[in-house]
Amino acid sequence: MQIEAAIFRKPHENLTIETVELDDPAAREVLVRTVATGVCHSDLHVVDGVGRWPLDRPIVLGHEGAGIVEAVGRDVTTVAPGDHVVACLSGFCGTCPQCLSGHPNVCSNSIVARPDSDKPRLSLGGQPVRQFINISSYAEKMLLHENSLVKIDPTIPLDKAALVGCGVLTGVGAALRSAGLEAGQTVAVYGCGGVGLSIVQGARIGGARQIIAIDQFGQKRQMAMRVGATHFVNSSETDPVRAVRELTGGAGVDHAFEAVGNAKLCRQAVESLAIRGTATIVGVLPPDATIEFPWMALRPECKVQTSRMGSNRFRIDIPHYLDFYMQGRLDLDAMVTRTGRLADINEAFRAMKAGEVARTVLTFD
Repeated sequence: MQIEAAIFRKPHENLTIETVELDDPAAREVLVRTVATGVCHSDLHVVDGVGRWPLDRPIVLGHEGAGIVEAVGRDVTTVAPGDHVVACLSGFCGTCPQCLSGHPNVCSNSIVARPDSDKPRLSLGGQPVRQFINISSYAEKMLLHENSLVKIDPTIPLDKAALVGCGVLTGVGAALRSAGLEAGQTVAVYGCGGVGLSIVQGARIGGARQIIAIDQFGQKRQMAMRVGATHFVNSSETDPVRAVRELTGGAGVDHAFEAVGNAKLCRQAVESLAIRGTATIVGVLPPDATIEFPWMALRPECKVQTSRMGSNRFRIDIPHYLDFYMQGRLDLDAMVTRTGRLADINEAFRAMKAGEVARTVLTFD
């Protein structure tokens, strides 16, 4: 079948809207009509030439999508036509040691991609098109393995549910699952994009008593305070490490999160820690990035760790986080700064780089 999709060909160039071919569902595959997709910074990394993604063929980007199941291939057991679903890049096999030990987010034997020897899911003019992170949500329809999907309550708006497929799952999970945040602890969040604001929300839900949001764009103050920050530091005007120390009476914070993918911010997160504090690096840094900090910046018994997609078990966590939304405890409405259509994808990237948005959501209906 033919669908419209946003095609990426070359770093630093605009995506183009083109007609591509989408194959029929094979065994354990699901055809989903895309209703909404968030525009995530990970897609912008590819456009900006950051990362190791192969550029040997066109790519349909996008990975934060939600929609309605249209058809299923043989042996699909978890969803049926008409179901509302959220896609997640943490596709899993369910049988490897990581999956069996409760860590499917770092599955070591993923089965969700089609083998290169098979017919590609996406093609253009008879040539294969790469499916970004096995999802490609910047398209009218998605063809996915069932282990990349979770069924959700159909009363939940899909333009909000889409956000929980990546940014919100990553940020809330970083606070509640990766970091092991305890009620009453103190938090600093470096970067107030979609992931950083989700970390702020996770810290609030987890009972943090002080949440210091830090960003170079002053317009992020209102966004951060709305979703739960107790303080905001404009890092373009103030040394953020000094500000965190002052706001905590010199102690530093129990948890510092880096949510951008910037080595300088990683160092600042470490330098912000209290004794026995934990720095959690959530952002995706360039492959050749080096993180350096003075030995004395590590206060006694501190930890530095990474978080992969909020340490999620997405088939459990996404419905739980959407319950938080329906209960009024997780503010997804505040995360959607702008909406648009697929043709607005390049403007969405521009606004993200300018710090104007938390998330842009593109809709197809």
